[in-house]
Amino acid sequence: MFTVFRWLVRIVSGALLLGMLAGIGIWYFAARSLPDYDETHAVTGLSAPVEIVRTTENVPHIFGARDEDVFFALGLAHAQDRLWQMTVLRRTAQGRLSEVFGERTLRTDELMRRLDLYGLASRAVPAQDDATQAALAAYARGVNQWIELVNTGARGRGAPEFFLFNAEIAYWTPADSLAILKLLSVQLSSQIQDEVLRARVSVLGQDRARDLMPLVPGPGVAALPDYAQIFPGLPRDVKTANSDPVLSPFAPRGLGGASNAFAAAPGRSAAGGSLLANDPHLGLSAPSIWYLARLELASGGVIGGTIPGIPLVLTGRNARLGWGVTSAYVDDQDLFIEELNPADPERYRTPQGWKAFETRRAIIQVKDAAPVTVTLRWTDNGPVLPGGHFNLASVTPPGHVAALSWTALWEGDTSMSAGMTLMRAGRVADALEAAERFIAPAQNLTLADQDSVAMVTVGAIPKRDPAHATQGRMPAPGWETRNRWQGRMDFATNPRFIDPPGGIVINTNNKTVDRPFPDHVAFDWGDSQRVQRATRLMGEREVHSRESFIAAQLDTVSAAARGLLPLVGADLWFTGPPAPDGTPERQRQRALELLAAWDGEMNEHLPEPLIYAAWMRALQARLIRDELGPLAAEFTHIEPLFIERVFRNTDGAARWCDVMQSAPVETCTDIARLALDEALLDLSARYGAAVESWRWGDAHQARHDHAVLGQVPVLNWVVNIRQSTSGGDFTLQRGKTSGRDPDPFTNVHAAGYRGVYDFADPDSSVFVIATGQSGHPLSRHYDDLSELWRRGEYVPMSLDPDLARAAAAGITRLVPRGD
Repeated sequence: MFTVFRWLVRIVSGALLLGMLAGIGIWYFAARSLPDYDETHAVTGLSAPVEIVRTTENVPHIFGARDEDVFFALGLAHAQDRLWQMTVLRRTAQGRLSEVFGERTLRTDELMRRLDLYGLASRAVPAQDDATQAALAAYARGVNQWIELVNTGARGRGAPEFFLFNAEIAYWTPADSLAILKLLSVQLSSQIQDEVLRARVSVLGQDRARDLMPLVPGPGVAALPDYAQIFPGLPRDVKTANSDPVLSPFAPRGLGGASNAFAAAPGRSAAGGSLLANDPHLGLSAPSIWYLARLELASGGVIGGTIPGIPLVLTGRNARLGWGVTSAYVDDQDLFIEELNPADPERYRTPQGWKAFETRRAIIQVKDAAPVTVTLRWTDNGPVLPGGHFNLASVTPPGHVAALSWTALWEGDTSMSAGMTLMRAGRVADALEAAERFIAPAQNLTLADQDSVAMVTVGAIPKRDPAHATQGRMPAPGWETRNRWQGRMDFATNPRFIDPPGGIVINTNNKTVDRPFPDHVAFDWGDSQRVQRATRLMGEREVHSRESFIAAQLDTVSAAARGLLPLVGADLWFTGPPAPDGTPERQRQRALELLAAWDGEMNEHLPEPLIYAAWMRALQARLIRDELGPLAAEFTHIEPLFIERVFRNTDGAARWCDVMQSAPVETCTDIARLALDEALLDLSARYGAAVESWRWGDAHQARHDHAVLGQVPVLNWVVNIRQSTSGGDFTLQRGKTSGRDPDPFTNVHAAGYRGVYDFADPDSSVFVIATGQSGHPLSRHYDDLSELWRRGEYVPMSLDPDLARAAAAGITRLVPRGD
């Protein structure tokens, strides 16, 4: 017996020792890729020495003699901290993820090959101006120089992920940067999903589409035809949603681009200088998509938010001008249904007759599987997309295919050149002149210089025929001339607000103009609620300061909650005598008491936001699921305008409250009570029966997940960042919820970057990102900014070189190699 025990001890001890050795080995090789920020490198591709001064927050301040040398150093700095992220972004745009991740990313690759983003980017390189081409080439040399240093210096392949996925690290090219900029258009897009969903809902009746997907309040348009009238052969049964492709850059509906921007002219500023605040909203991730950097160019210093892989400060400031971006929700995508020739399905109908598809084949290499050959087809209207994407099969009749028109697919996109010119602009007027060259993604560009403020919608807006069959709100017959795009609208007609009389410009992705079709900008906007709160905050002070702009950026009061609760609970407040403690009735009464005294602040420490969110979610589900059936699953987030229409009985919308399958006629009060009881039952099962102990932050955790390793057991504890957060779907400090079970209130989409610029004292400006500068999980800079971000704090945004050097945590010196 003693011998057996002794051998068990030896085996266990040996296993533990081997485990420790393996852990030490893994840590050693992973740590090899941590860059030393206090080194000197002799490199090729430089004309003169460059310094990369890293602050304590790991923000690189780059100083060089020539602009090309500065962009070279930015490429090297991006690669030092985010090489894996850059590689995945490039592979996504190329449609080459499956070479690394196998069959699970095949659908994403196939879709990206059909869109041909990388081919378009490659062909767009010569369309850039000379300065931009030089910057792109220098940036690529900088990335490649770091790859060479990694290879020659045995620096752990540049990132620990490369050990787990033996991916080839190809050298960077200017086309790679253009492709990642195009990838932003994909991440910010939303019109495809809305067109398909509106068509699917309209098949069930135009009144349903009008209620569930209403126009933002304001003068409307004539009713659209029933989609089934346009395509009579469409099956009446509504299919369930497709699963999302793995690592797809297309966001689910409701999780496309968003943002806030506020600007105040000197007359509305306490210190006498213009103010600008901007916080772009994208899907949360670890690391963040954003990377803070400062570039010292010949035109002066530029500082703000960059995206690894792109040599631009996309939102930020120089000494004289600040700029911010918000998603404009321009209707820049249209789906077309193309009719196939019954005698030859390789031809499709056009206004001039049958025409052959533009066809080519692409081979997708797949790890641990046979290569897959995909036939890519293009029509005059754009690439053909299979029915398996975006639920297109549910709106495509037999004998037809769907094609996509999109400004991001236009040849010769000069958006990169426009961005380069913007960084060097000194005044609002200069920035407006540069803005015309933006094509995609369409954004609202908010501007502030020492004297003035402005906002202009940049990016191409398609020109449409007034007789368009669906006004671009649903798929249309591609063979009808009236439905096809007629080029680009004149940039002079893009919405713009220059030095408005009130001295304030605001955008929260809200409706900016109300112009009839075809001069419209969009039918589907990104916000109808946050703008109410922003307007109030900007208007309740005569003058603003950096601190008041920060307070607005971090505001967590929900205008949606303030508007909906009095309507939904109108007949429920304080009704009946107090119920006995411990009963469901008493729990309901207590919940209503709390909500009655609540001001709508979505504070992470309160129970009221959780009760409200769960109630509205259960309410909307009860209103629509008997009417829509499986299609109800597409509405993952509450639609405040829909609930408001129902409880105000706008155009008879209260009919949604009656359950179709039941004999009694239910009232909206009945449904509201049932939904509240259902929500409270679910919350009790999750968080206990004591309503007062519930906490919004427990459900509304920010989920900064690693895109690849975030689902791997054990590793997910290292690479994922989770935080309790305030805010919600409709607050200025926006924390968009997932909308999907089992954790529908998880915060998955928020401001990954925040910046506030004060031109009365530019060096008092501040900024922050949601995680940290490094993409390396073992780096202290992987998540060191995340707690500041969660608490609503910032780091200094100074262009003073002495301050940068005084706070230097390391200086990387690049010198030209003697050979």
